[in-house]
Amino acid sequence: MSPTALPAAGLEHGHVTFLGAGPGDPGLLTLRAVEALAHADVLVAEHEVLDVVRTHARPGVAVVHADASPSPDSAAGTGTPFPTLVDGTSTTAETPAVRDAAHLVMEAARGGRRVVRAVSGDPGLDAYAAEEMLACAAAGVPFEVVPGVAAAVGVPAYAGVPLRDAQGADVRFVDARTASDRCWTEVGASDGTVVVSTTLDSVAAAAGELVSAGRKPDTPMTVTVAGTTTRQRTWSATLGTIAQTLKQAKVLPSPEGGRPVIAVVGERSAPAQRDQLAWFESKPLFGWKVLVPRTKEQAVSLSDQLRSYGAVPHEVPTIAVEPPRTPQQMERAVKGLVTGRYEWIAFTSVNAVKAVREKFEEYGLDARAFAGIKVAAVGEQTAKALIAFGVKPDLVPSGEQSAAGLLEDWPPYDPVFDPIDRVFLPRADIATETLVAGLIELGWEVDDVTAYRTVRASPPPAETREAIKGGGFDAVLFTSSSTVRNLVGIAGKPHNVTVIACIGPATAKTAEEHGLRVDVMAPEPSVLKLAEALADFGLRRRAAAREAGDPVTRPSERRPGARRRRAT
Repeated sequence: MSPTALPAAGLEHGHVTFLGAGPGDPGLLTLRAVEALAHADVLVAEHEVLDVVRTHARPGVAVVHADASPSPDSAAGTGTPFPTLVDGTSTTAETPAVRDAAHLVMEAARGGRRVVRAVSGDPGLDAYAAEEMLACAAAGVPFEVVPGVAAAVGVPAYAGVPLRDAQGADVRFVDARTASDRCWTEVGASDGTVVVSTTLDSVAAAAGELVSAGRKPDTPMTVTVAGTTTRQRTWSATLGTIAQTLKQAKVLPSPEGGRPVIAVVGERSAPAQRDQLAWFESKPLFGWKVLVPRTKEQAVSLSDQLRSYGAVPHEVPTIAVEPPRTPQQMERAVKGLVTGRYEWIAFTSVNAVKAVREKFEEYGLDARAFAGIKVAAVGEQTAKALIAFGVKPDLVPSGEQSAAGLLEDWPPYDPVFDPIDRVFLPRADIATETLVAGLIELGWEVDDVTAYRTVRASPPPAETREAIKGGGFDAVLFTSSSTVRNLVGIAGKPHNVTVIACIGPATAKTAEEHGLRVDVMAPEPSVLKLAEALADFGLRRRAAAREAGDPVTRPSERRPGARRRRAT
């Protein structure tokens, strides 16, 4: 058995896993953390890490939302977490009397339940987690610790600030909230790197403490907020100039001055070195707010790809998928698949795959019903949906991923080799004349069946509509002509500073007909290639700004009245 294998929970006391959720990037969770979350019966987490860990928890897990807020019975501002019990959909189910987290963790563990107590960063550096561990030990509740990436280490790595070099200088970690005068004196007398955990509005005070303790005012300093997330920003200055730098950047004063930051003090945070090592903030679409107007199911993979380029995707469904008004035609066609009516079935979208799969499940069928039937998919995403269903397509276009591309590779009907001359084409309620006509020309009979309907989705919230029309988005990706028409219809026309990216010529033509300037077009009709094309556009835009000596800004920062600031 692996030394980190999940232990069996006791019938009476259960088991508690103290888990480090890292500094913010969900990708920094360890494999062991994901394993523990998948087996948890109860999840206890602060608001800032709940979204990071919840994705890996099993459906139906009970969630205890622990917010840091002062107790009426304790000194104000202690930040001790006081949890509120919520159900699996994050709606408040019960608001208990204020109780300390340790008591609630142990209460949740009763009856043999597995509890995961998730904290930001690493539990070994969390004072409250240590208190909770001691309480579990005193009560006889078995527990384990799953380390996480500490913010003081992970954030500088994402900011491009190495903490040590070949000379091996000392590295000191300081929590400005609890640091004593003696602590400041010791790190001020040192010439090593100092990593300070503090808040945005306390950075200047921490810098002053270091200067008073002996550090030179011209010592380089970097300050990073929202580290390891796509909202990350880093400022380079010195101990003596950091206050002015934040003021000039219009970061302070701000009502968000209490946001946590990681400051690195020492020669290794020199701006010249960070310019070469800032790998995260140099991603092609870093910080870009990108509108993804697709159906909710289709937006997921595209949004994940955009995040890999540093973007912040904002999904706005423009199309809702509904069953056909008269299901009888679809029911007859699916029965025909089983009885051998068809030689081919052609899928022209992921939604068509989903519609057939749902009908199969309704009848108690599975992928074996496709035995003896040739299957065609219009493109990569549709093929992936079929493979997930257990069906490997026989035909995927070798060229353009469209109905025309599918027809180019489709074999003509041959009565010698094809015992059946009929094709089943499950589709949306939007006509597919090109494919139907092409198949008929090749000698095939086609059952053109409405498998689902596409209807215009409800308008997005007012805030999103204003951002679309007011230039709050940096880019919008259009994956079909219908997404253009529907987005404009439910939310209005994107602002002229917003970069418009289209999946192909037909979509671009529709965008232009609606008065939009098309900036990016995919080299082939694929959402993968569309995201790649936008990333290439972002890289060229960044390179042009640097070559001209201009600050790197996002498109939304150029709208009228927008605050111009240097992107770091």
